[in-house]
Amino acid sequence: MNMHNVSWVRQDMVSPSARPDRQNGRLEWTRKNLFNGWISTFLTLASVAAILWLAVAVAPWLGNSVWQATSLAECRQLLDGAPGACWAVIRDRWPQLLFGFYPPHLYWRPVLAFALLFAPFAPVLFRSPPARALWFSAVYPGIAYWLIWGGSLWFPTAVYLGFAVAVGLISLSARISHGFAISVAILGAVLWWLYAVEPLTSTANALLPITLDVVASRDIGGFLLSIVIGVTGIAMSLPLGILLALGRRSSLPLIHLLSVVFIEFIRGVPLITLLFTASLLLNYFLPPGTNFDLILRVVIMVTLFASAYMAEVIRGGLAALPRGQYEAAEALGLDYWKAQRLVILPQALKISIPGIVNSFIGLFKDTTLVMFIGLLDPIALAAAIRANTNWQGIYWELFIFIGAVFFVFCFGMSRYSMYLERRLKTDHR
Repeated sequence: MNMHNVSWVRQDMVSPSARPDRQNGRLEWTRKNLFNGWISTFLTLASVAAILWLAVAVAPWLGNSVWQATSLAECRQLLDGAPGACWAVIRDRWPQLLFGFYPPHLYWRPVLAFALLFAPFAPVLFRSPPARALWFSAVYPGIAYWLIWGGSLWFPTAVYLGFAVAVGLISLSARISHGFAISVAILGAVLWWLYAVEPLTSTANALLPITLDVVASRDIGGFLLSIVIGVTGIAMSLPLGILLALGRRSSLPLIHLLSVVFIEFIRGVPLITLLFTASLLLNYFLPPGTNFDLILRVVIMVTLFASAYMAEVIRGGLAALPRGQYEAAEALGLDYWKAQRLVILPQALKISIPGIVNSFIGLFKDTTLVMFIGLLDPIALAAAIRANTNWQGIYWELFIFIGAVFFVFCFGMSRYSMYLERRLKTDHR
């Protein structure tokens, strides 16, 4: 038998060999990530030195904290000259930092509104939300308004009826043209809100009163105010941003021009200017005697401001999609809105998640600017607390607490966006 003509084929796989010992363990990870060259070594040592210096400087101040005191003078007396933090100011004034001057016996109302906030976000937080959660997402804003501000339950109900009027007008006039139907629906809803809401609320409240104690907007402050403005701005700026992004890419000249003018004007004006406009100038353009709540005006301006930036983020996601996706939607016979809803926007929004969440985080932090127009956000309340004779001179503890709370909210949004990106990542499955 000629051995040179025989082919040898291995019948079993070779088991993988273990990595060499010098390439395993924490020492190897430390060498590759912390001491990989002289620049990496220098930066590592400098960072360790800075952390140690900061820990040595701050540890005695944090370790010698006072939690039980009624004034800064009492804190200093308990510290007896030693360095230490006076966290007693947070223990003494935390309800004011959270709720502003909201009546203490009504704290359950904003707490309940915040607890119910998780249900409207069920379509985003969970893969398959129940159908009831979708309905609750639509009615939650009215419930939250009623719980926080009080008054008659029939007022938000009458406002919601304005949307029902708009839907009815669209269904009646859709056969003429879509543009005409939308215009008629908007006009009908505005007229309803201007002339029908107040009489309907008064009549319904006289027949079946369902009311809560009214809380004035000037009493709402602290993190409650920041959450109200931030959550409302976030929830409303995303759909408006999508419409503006689609309008800027529209082939209709008028819609394209209006979208571009709005986006560029809003992006070119500082937010504080818009807030002053909402506070001082907006009433001059309203009919005499109109009572337009200041917080509502601020929410509108913050939403418009965030919508302009959101539109550019989403436009970037739309531009990142290859032309083949649009052609595929056309090949399926989908019209414009179905193509956007089923093919284009899901992919564009997935691409834009980092930019969208970045805009949300910036918007939530920008709520502190309302202090310049007289609203009592946490920063303004910190100044008011420091002006009190009992806590005059306190500084770091208040701002560290406020910064920590903002960090928790912003870090939570950032981590959830990373989870959402991983959940929606389908390119390598």
